[in-house]
Amino acid sequence: MRRHVIVGGGIAGLSAAEALRAVDSGADITLIGAESHPFYSRPGLAYLLAGEVPERQLTLRSAPELRELALDRVVDQVTAIDTAAHTVTLAHHEPLGWDRLLIATGAAAVAPDFPGAELDGVVQLGSLGDARRIIELSRGASAAVVVGGGPTAVELAEGLAARGLHVHYLLRGGRYFADVLDVVESRLVEEALQRQGIELHHHTRIGRVLGKAGRVSAVETATGAILPCRLVAVATGVRPRLEMARAAGLSLERGVVVDERLGTSAADVLAAGDVAQLRDPDTGVGRVDALWSSALAAGRAAGQAMAGATQPFRPAPSLNVTRLGHMIITIVGAVRESSADADEDSDLVAVTHGDSEGWRVAAHGRAFHEQGARSRVRVLVGERRVVGAVIVGDAAASRALCRLIHERTDVSALRPQLLAEPDSAVTRLVALGLAARPGQDKEPQHAPRT
Repeated sequence: MRRHVIVGGGIAGLSAAEALRAVDSGADITLIGAESHPFYSRPGLAYLLAGEVPERQLTLRSAPELRELALDRVVDQVTAIDTAAHTVTLAHHEPLGWDRLLIATGAAAVAPDFPGAELDGVVQLGSLGDARRIIELSRGASAAVVVGGGPTAVELAEGLAARGLHVHYLLRGGRYFADVLDVVESRLVEEALQRQGIELHHHTRIGRVLGKAGRVSAVETATGAILPCRLVAVATGVRPRLEMARAAGLSLERGVVVDERLGTSAADVLAAGDVAQLRDPDTGVGRVDALWSSALAAGRAAGQAMAGATQPFRPAPSLNVTRLGHMIITIVGAVRESSADADEDSDLVAVTHGDSEGWRVAAHGRAFHEQGARSRVRVLVGERRVVGAVIVGDAAASRALCRLIHERTDVSALRPQLLAEPDSAVTRLVALGLAARPGQDKEPQHAPRT
């Protein structure tokens, strides 16, 4: 009987355990995680914070489902990995041996570095415990400051506004999420936030956080303005948790470097999820995702590999369907136009939860736009295929364009018509995506999806 150890209790670790169990019913599987909560949805924390769902609805698997999975679940911290001896050392339990090990430790929020960051009331949203703490601190508070340029910052701003706080949203650049969204998309999100009463401050940095008796009382901006508040919510980026992998001598870049089977530089050690750096199949460049869908897919592939599967894992284009400014926004593939005027002074020091480095690859192609009263679509088309899209609203367009991108549909025959009649280009592409069937019209050598 093979012994499998999974380090990390997020969606990558859970999906790996499920995939492994589906292939090997007799495997010995131990999953080690630092949180004692039941497995829960990280994207659902935004809805919990906004008061839209109760905490119980975030649970991913029922108790009977977990019993059927037959995991040995250990709540503890792994303090060391010995790749030669095939053991892991834990803080409060005996060392564990393994035949195959998966590192799925995720990413941690980048700690704020401004003066006053240690005060009670400076918060980040990375876990269920964080969400509970923010909800507790918001009771009785009248104002909050949010800083950050990605999806998590908007989740914080909207959640706190929904709880009745006046929210000051500080953007260090000239517009929201400028290295991913274009000018119109940024404006749509910002206008939606303002309709909720959220006050935007562009080109604004925190100079320091002021406090009384160890608790946040105000923010002083870099220009000296004072914003009274009881909460300061920071979402300026996350970074892969690399400490254990580094100490174990694994090959690292921005994440744990993995091959096409999610193997690391050490034999019998795999990595998946936010901690792993995969090679982008289109650009050949290593990328780090902090996306739920990416972690789930990679976790499944890692579990299959641990069970002995040999097929390569080809990551799909980065995809996130999220709600920003009460609008459903789908971002898929490479969406940054090569001529984009993104702010050099980005709010993000790294990707955030719900974000991907893959979105920031400059797409060398033509952008087509279509905008209605309540929707907007931007599609980037390369020489042979659709490489990325941003869809505000319009679920039908989202499904169609995601299909074209994920199936790598060859649109080269359609490209002359798109260029000749750009005003109808989006409509033509959506129609093609709605009519297509998986497996048709794909480029050659497309590896099987896991």
